[in-house]
Amino acid sequence: MTDIVRWGLLSTANINQALIPPIRASKRGELTAVASRSLESAEAYAAEWDIPLAFGSYEAMLESDAVDAVYISLPNHLHAEWSIKAMRNGKHVLCEKPFALTVEEVDEVRAVAEETGMVIAEAFMYRHHPQTKLAREIIDSGRLGDVTVVRGVFTFKMGGRDNVRLVPEWGGGSLWDVGCYPMSIAQFFMGGAPSRVFGDQWIGKEGVDEVFVGQMHYEGGRMAQFTCGFRNPEHAYVEVLGTNGRLILNKPFKPQLTGNHFLFENENGAAEEIPLPEADLYLGEVEDLQAAILDGSAPYLTLEETRNHIRTLLALYESAGTNQPVGLD
Repeated sequence: MTDIVRWGLLSTANINQALIPPIRASKRGELTAVASRSLESAEAYAAEWDIPLAFGSYEAMLESDAVDAVYISLPNHLHAEWSIKAMRNGKHVLCEKPFALTVEEVDEVRAVAEETGMVIAEAFMYRHHPQTKLAREIIDSGRLGDVTVVRGVFTFKMGGRDNVRLVPEWGGGSLWDVGCYPMSIAQFFMGGAPSRVFGDQWIGKEGVDEVFVGQMHYEGGRMAQFTCGFRNPEHAYVEVLGTNGRLILNKPFKPQLTGNHFLFENENGAAEEIPLPEADLYLGEVEDLQAAILDGSAPYLTLEETRNHIRTLLALYESAGTNQPVGLD
């Protein structure tokens, strides 16, 4: 291993376009390769994005000595499978959310990481941004008083119906796709997984939830609520309510669009802008994985947090299916 992490893209998914610039902007990373299911597709993508190496299968890139770490942007149901294959081939992994579709898959991935010594992390880009970190610092400082409720929204209007997000057996559905964002930020601000959840959903003709509403209960009477879906215009919002004030994050998952600030409002309604440094939304997760690989530091977003993400999402789906609250063991 050199002092540079050589990255490979495992697929040619659209989300790659968000990762390519920060990989190239990072001081200790370089984009080396892309793999697709055909060599023709990989070569065309490599030419378009000026990537040195193209592989005509995912296996071929994983077997190559030219790649140190891979970014997995495959459909949801393939995340755990290819994370395991990558690590068994000596590759570190940044895996798109959701990390897996079952808790058993999370545990298997974690066991393989421990066995192989490879680094793996879930790619929740917003967690690495200064806005999220500073909001958590304000919460921990006690400035809000006791946090009682976290509320969040993440919606967008689905275009065509030929979309992997609408395929049930591939992990489709709005909760897996965008609901995981307000769910995860609530867990981060609350300090862990809830004790019980209640979910409700509207199922579209393809058989996946196109609207989902969730409520999560925590000890001490604290609660979190969120809405997500594919039927409304794009909107994202997070509000943290405390006994002494509230935080307002108008662009919680795309904070670069906020004008580099978010809001604190005290109990008298006076608002204060909290300034933020400029930061690339995806650079943090790239540099965090590189630091874990090259320096041996622990990934900022832990696998225990990831496991709680999946546990909670599954409990919410169970609740929506049974119309009953579901406790988390």
